[in-house]
Amino acid sequence: MEAVDALDEIAFWLERDRAAVFKVAAFRKAATAIRGMGRTELVTRAADGRLKAMKGIGGRTFEVISQAVVGDVPDYLVGLREKGETPLATGGEALAAQLRGDLHTHSDWSDGTTAPALMLAAARTLRREYQALTDHSPNLTIANGLDAARLTKQLDLVAELNDASGDVRLLTGIEVDILEDGVLDQTPELLDRLDIVVASVHSKLRADRGTMTRRMLGGITSRQTNVLGHCTGRLVEGSRGTRPQSEFDAKRVFAACAENHVAVEINSRPERQDPPDDLIQLALDAGCLFSIDSDAHAPGQLDFLQYGAARAAKAGIPADRIITTWPLDRLLEWTHAKRG
Repeated sequence: MEAVDALDEIAFWLERDRAAVFKVAAFRKAATAIRGMGRTELVTRAADGRLKAMKGIGGRTFEVISQAVVGDVPDYLVGLREKGETPLATGGEALAAQLRGDLHTHSDWSDGTTAPALMLAAARTLRREYQALTDHSPNLTIANGLDAARLTKQLDLVAELNDASGDVRLLTGIEVDILEDGVLDQTPELLDRLDIVVASVHSKLRADRGTMTRRMLGGITSRQTNVLGHCTGRLVEGSRGTRPQSEFDAKRVFAACAENHVAVEINSRPERQDPPDDLIQLALDAGCLFSIDSDAHAPGQLDFLQYGAARAAKAGIPADRIITTWPLDRLLEWTHAKRG
């Protein structure tokens, strides 16, 4: 196999396994360092010592490259593939098999770790039919949110990637902040151009119940909003610590989602598990649609959909009420119907 492919796949499996960031970065950096080099050049550099002396190449990555350039599948990758045969979650296998796409992913245009092309390649490996690129909006400066000019430029990139890919469709999108006044953090004209708009609250998560409810209802009733992202904002584990869920009138919020054709996201990130089980049940009883999304910030995290599928199956959500099981034509007809 190609050495770059081996390095990228190793990083994928490590990301999927929630390995330390520095460990993943070593393989991503090595792949970047040799990307564009031919096999002959790599063999020569490995033999004369120049490869090991290159910036971004360490002992383990040198070993991987050396094994790949002579036609072997690197030992380290073999072990990761074997480990990857074990499912991330159990109980949602049948539903996971019905998922066609993912409507919440990030790239290095905002706070993701890799370029959109690598995210798209991972979606292809996972046999997805579509994937939305939903980088952050400008208000979230800590995540390098996209202003109108950068988002417009990204739309051109998405078109180029779709021209080159063919077998998996990259959808234009955004994870847009719901601002304190309930307004979406991007121009309506630009939001109208997108395939998918995920609206989320990222700031002042400890606001009182009435304030948060009004804020969320403002975003939900916007005609551009398709999905309500990680509605409680909670964190239940992980390197960022824990964070309690926001307080809001869930019955009013989910009733508004059902009335305004906004899907409630089941965020599949292990540290979020958002919404909690009781709120999933409340949204189900309210007649809401759902979107099982990865909220991936790296290619390997795209497989987190397994976690969301397990939670949805446990709640007894019918597959047809999960928009990420829908064929692409049906999905886009639904998302764009609100724009007109």
